[in-house]
Amino acid sequence: MNFVVYEYYRMEFLTKLGFALLTCNTGLAIYRSGNNLSSLAFVVVSYFALLLLFWCLHLFERAAPDGARRMQLKTAVWSLSTLITVMFAYRVAALMPLPLAVVVWVMATTVPVGGFYAFFIYREHN
Repeated sequence: MNFVVYEYYRMEFLTKLGFALLTCNTGLAIYRSGNNLSSLAFVVVSYFALLLLFWCLHLFERAAPDGARRMQLKTAVWSLSTLITVMFAYRVAALMPLPLAVVVWVMATTVPVGGFYAFFIYREHN
């Protein structure tokens, strides 16, 4: 029993540490963005999208297996992960030469398409 309690508090600590590091990194990125509004918007939107994604995942894990709430959360998780993927692909592809930018966009497209298939189309057969 003590091991289970220890593991729970260790994971809780690591989660809080991860969020603290994410918040510090976001603060530094906001500071470094200076007067560049597009960089500032990118940092702020991606930070809040990540927070929302983690919150929706937390709620999704605790939702009833066959409830309507679970489907709403599944849609939110897919939408937020797609938003984050597209945002980062846009920023990375802008720095690449055209052939590599195409590769970045092809790879970024497979994530939402694969996620849509896994979340909404694929049914596990037991």
